[in-house]
Amino acid sequence: MRRMLLIGALLVLQGCGHPAGVMTPVKPAAHASKTSQVEMLVATNRQPSGDPGTLFNGERSPKPFLTEVAVSIPQRREPGTVQWPRQLPPNPAKDFAVTRVQQIETLSEATAWFRQHVSGGHALVFVHGYNNKYEDSVFRLAQIVHDSRMQAAPILFTWPSRARLTAYEYDKESANYSRTALEQSLQVLASNPDVKDITILAHSMGTWLTMEALRQMGIRHGQVNPKITNVILASPDIDIQVFAKQFVEMGRHTARFTIFVSQDDKALAVSSLITGRVQRLGSVNPADEPYRSKFEQAGIAVVDLTKLDTGDSLNHAKFAESADIVQLIGGRLMKGQTLTDSQVTLGDGVAAVIGGTARTIGTVAATTISAPLHVVEDPQKPASPPDVGQTLTDAADDKPLLQ
Repeated sequence: MRRMLLIGALLVLQGCGHPAGVMTPVKPAAHASKTSQVEMLVATNRQPSGDPGTLFNGERSPKPFLTEVAVSIPQRREPGTVQWPRQLPPNPAKDFAVTRVQQIETLSEATAWFRQHVSGGHALVFVHGYNNKYEDSVFRLAQIVHDSRMQAAPILFTWPSRARLTAYEYDKESANYSRTALEQSLQVLASNPDVKDITILAHSMGTWLTMEALRQMGIRHGQVNPKITNVILASPDIDIQVFAKQFVEMGRHTARFTIFVSQDDKALAVSSLITGRVQRLGSVNPADEPYRSKFEQAGIAVVDLTKLDTGDSLNHAKFAESADIVQLIGGRLMKGQTLTDSQVTLGDGVAAVIGGTARTIGTVAATTISAPLHVVEDPQKPASPPDVGQTLTDAADDKPLLQ
């Protein structure tokens, strides 16, 4: 009972409070000069809701769906914020508003959309986290794309989340259910000749889904598709032991991995409590050993957002609510530039950590692992509390992790 009360007390802090039905398009003509527009392609394995105001619900569908969505964003707003309408229909001059929804029925329609929207051949795939409605992820991606000023075709993969505080287990199983759908979506995207490179930006439980899809792709094809050049994991809700196995079993790849972490992430602390007090990847201190050395060996860039204050009550969405961070994603990572340039600075309250160097990024030569990363627990110690965690160590042999 105490555990459930703690979970409820923490997660209720991020309650939405916005009206349902925001996916019904509005006409923006009268306010066009006061808005910006983000056009995206939305892939989902959610069930259709039958309601044009919601489009899709949180149940699972064996059939995928593809939809073109346009969102207008008002000029007067704080970067990092989503301005939900307080009433319907929304006012595009003040609120985020959907201005167009078009179902994509054929491959030729999808190809035509890519040809029109893929700027310089760059594509961004966003995978949302736990407790997200369809419209939550649509508006969040629109905000990220707008605030980052990225030049890429925005693609949302939204998986079946019931968007309820008590549905953590259902959402986790839905993430498992969606592995093949995400893998196939990435392969179809990579097969398009207009797409030169793909960046995946995943958040929270969506990072688990992303790693599982990439692992599955590596096992199935012997490698991760080489067009996938960047993988960004924000507040990853992944058991750190499991991440180490996923990273190894993914096989050959040329993708650059970047992880955004925060030791004050309350949502990940609750997740750790629910899942057996095992450290979550998104809450490690990357300056501590052995994390520092192991991330460096793996060629993984880690940005520590612990001291960054964005006003997020759970400290779980800092990557999107900080103007500096979204601009880093859009202005540097999306252009294929790594975080291994000593000229990079991220401002006050943000420490970029590679090899333990704060405020600037140290040099990392490796872009793929040179030795297997395994996570092992010290058998002499009891299970760690959420803020301590396990250790990343080299495996002495090839024995299975779990015996």
